[in-house]
Order: sequence, then C-alpha cells, then structure tokens
Amino acid sequence: MEKKTGEWTTRLAVTGVALTLGTALPGGYCIGVMNNLATVICDWCSDVLRMQYSVVLSDAAMNTLWSAIVSVFLLGGIVGAIGGAWMSNKFGRKACMLLCASLLLNGAILFYCCRLFKSVELLVIGRFIVGISAGLTTSSLPVYLCELAPLSLRGTLGVLNGMGFTVGVVVGQVCSLNGVFGAADKWHIAISFYVILVIICFAPVCYFPESPKWLYIVKRNNKAAHRQLELLRGHDKSDVITKEIDEMETERNLKNQTSSFGEVLKNPALLLPIFIVCVYQGGQQLSGINAIFYYSVSIFKRAGMSAEAAELTNLAVGFVNLGVGLFNPYLMAKVNRRPLMLGSSICCGIFLFSFAIMLKYMDYIDWFATGCIACIFLYIIAFQLGIGPIPPFIASELFEVAPRSVAMSLSSISCWGCCFILCMAFPTLQVAWGAWVFLPFSITCAILFVVTYYYLPETRNRDISQVARSISNGFKSKVR
Repeated sequence: MEKKTGEWTTRLAVTGVALTLGTALPGGYCIGVMNNLATVICDWCSDVLRMQYSVVLSDAAMNTLWSAIVSVFLLGGIVGAIGGAWMSNKFGRKACMLLCASLLLNGAILFYCCRLFKSVELLVIGRFIVGISAGLTTSSLPVYLCELAPLSLRGTLGVLNGMGFTVGVVVGQVCSLNGVFGAADKWHIAISFYVILVIICFAPVCYFPESPKWLYIVKRNNKAAHRQLELLRGHDKSDVITKEIDEMETERNLKNQTSSFGEVLKNPALLLPIFIVCVYQGGQQLSGINAIFYYSVSIFKRAGMSAEAAELTNLAVGFVNLGVGLFNPYLMAKVNRRPLMLGSSICCGIFLFSFAIMLKYMDYIDWFATGCIACIFLYIIAFQLGIGPIPPFIASELFEVAPRSVAMSLSSISCWGCCFILCMAFPTLQVAWGAWVFLPFSITCAILFVVTYYYLPETRNRDISQVARSISNGFKSKVR
C-alpha cells in the first residue's frame, strides 16, 4: 500500500520529483551553462576550424557562429513542441518522458565527445537534440503531472516544470564557473554534466505510472486506468477512485473531444483558451526576463561594480529567481490564478518601465544606478509570482484531456518561437534603442494584465469541464 500524506502518495511524489529533475532541470541547465562558457567555446571553435578546415573567422563571423550554437537549441525546442502533441496522444505521456531522457543522454554524449574529436558539428547537433528534448518537456511534462495529480494538487505539480527549468539555469551557471568546469580543458564536462542527473532520475522508470486520464479517455482502456489510479491514490481509496473514474467517463462522453491539430484549431469552443495559452507562453518570453539576465552584468558594472562583483551579483539574481520560485508549489496550492497573474503582470510592467527610465538617465542622477539594481531584483520577484510559474501549466487547467496535448504544443511553440525571436533581435534592438529597448517588454506585461482581467477564468480547484464551458463562447465569454 502506498504511504500517504494527505493526498500525496509515494509514487506520485517520486514521479513528480524524478521527472522534474530528470527532464526540466537539464533543459534549464542547457540554457544557463552557455553564458559563462562563451569565450572559451568560441576560442575552441576558432582553433578547430583553423586546424581542420584552414578557415580563419573574423570577429563578426565568430559572433554569428556563436549565435547559431546558442539559437539552434531554441529551434530544437520549436521542433519538440510541434511533435509533443502527436507523441503524447499516440504513445502516451510516459513514453514522451522516456524520449526526452533518451535525447538528453545522446546530447550529453555528443557534448562530451565534441572536444575530444575536435568537431564543432557534434556541438551544434547536440544543442539541437537537447533543444528537442526541452520542447517535448515543456509541452508534455506539465500535462503528465497534472493528469497524475488529484484536483487539489494539480497546481502544485503543474509548476514543477517551470521550477525545474529555473533551478537548471542556476545549476548550469554554477557548473560553468571557471573554478568548477568552466576552464578551457573542462568545458565539455560542464555542458554534459547534467547526464548524471538524467541517469539517476530515470533509474526507477518502471515505477512511474502512465496517465490514467490518457488511458481512459484517449486509449479507452478502463482496466489499465483503474490500475494506475490504485497505484497513485492507494488501494484503500476506492471511493476517491470511483469518483475520478466517473469524472473521466463524463469527460470521455463529451461531443467536443477533438485531439488533432486541425480539429482543435477549427473548434470555435477552443478559440479563446488557445488564445490565452499562446499569449501567456509567448508573453512570458517577451516580458523581459531573458533580456534582464542578458543585460544585468553590464548594468552592475555601470553602477560601479568590478567585473567579478558584477558576475557574482548576477549569480545572486539567479538565486533570488530560484528562491522565490521554490515557493511556487505552495502559492499554486493556496492562491487563485487570476490575482497572481494580475498582480505579477502589473508589477512587472511598472518595474520594467521604471528600469528603462533609470537606465536611460543613470549618468545624470546618481541614485538611478542603485534604482536600476533594485528594479532588477523587484522585477525577478514579481515575475516568479505569476508570469513565471502559471503560463507553462495553465493549459492543463483550461483544456480537457483530448485537446490538451495540442494546446500544450501550440503554447510551447509560441514560447520557443518568441524566445528565438528575442534571442536574435535583442542585441540589434539594444544597439538601436538603448535603454528604451525595455519599454516593449513593459507593454507586453500590460497586455498580459488585460488578457487576464477580461478572459482568464479562475481555475484553481475547479473541475476542468466547468472551466472549459465558461470560455467556450470565444471572446464573448463572461469570466468575471
């Protein structure tokens, strides 16, 4: 019999933690590990190309190559997000996670071997492969965990994906420090080190359950779904299991159980929730979080810090981001989604607007330098209260089981696509606009506030069928 703490069981807890540490954390790790290694890897690429192909790259060409190495991860994310819906519905949620682990393992092998074999190609291919895994993770893991969880724990497990990525970024930053694995003879260890966690976390893969909802509603395998529920809830919880089976039966008999991309996009009842999840995921990337991390070191230097102090302060920003993120499971269990998103988006918009003004006139007013640093930390806190944790899993609370995978894929495509656009456009816009480059980010936060206020229904502790009906009338739906 499973050990229980409230509605938690050992199997549910182990599955949630293992999959978060084994898929989401490596995805964030692959993002965070590259920043500190830029100079080392660029020097290695330059030497390899000169020795292997007698090619000498100019500084501009090397910058282009580095951008390609970084950005190919995002392209892989888009590919993974597109394939996530088909994989989840065809082979199951658990199979998607196994594929993610396999891709991460193969990517780590390519990373470790690229320096040994003096191959830039292996590095680029490895980045693309782990990007596919990250895209699959963002489109599949929140769905999987939310379908395993009882209603009261849905939000708690839903934020684990985002929290895993956040932790992974910080771990990657630490592992890429020069005193750890960031030296010229160790950087290949830094970019592949995450594989140890993947192997450990997927060792008990046979212990992981399949989604009962996928088995019951998509595969129509009633007996298998019942067995998985017994493993997840406990064999002595027959009343709870019967209630969940009844709810799944009701959902399975609904007429709008569409599951393909074409069916979902053509269904007018799904127009508004698709709009919400795509705006949320894309808006999260265009709300300034990556730009803040990209720009923070130079801000700290302009505020009078040494290069070393600026890098350490930037690492402190990452730890603040992580520290606040660790409270997300508690917040999602105790606080409604609407007030969190409304408060987070309006505060982020205000802090970004203030940051742009202070950054622009920092050289004229002394205390503006300190104000910029304060705005960065306040923005990070506000971001992690709503815009950070809610978009990755909100689709699992707006969509019923059949169209849910497609919705998650569409929202993940929006996420990775906007992240790619930001990565490619921000350096150019930064040069052209200077400090004003942060104003569009504040406008994005204002858009998220408006969308939340008018269109997002409250989803915490509400039956998904009820939530879906409340927004089935498109933009004419009344959610307030």
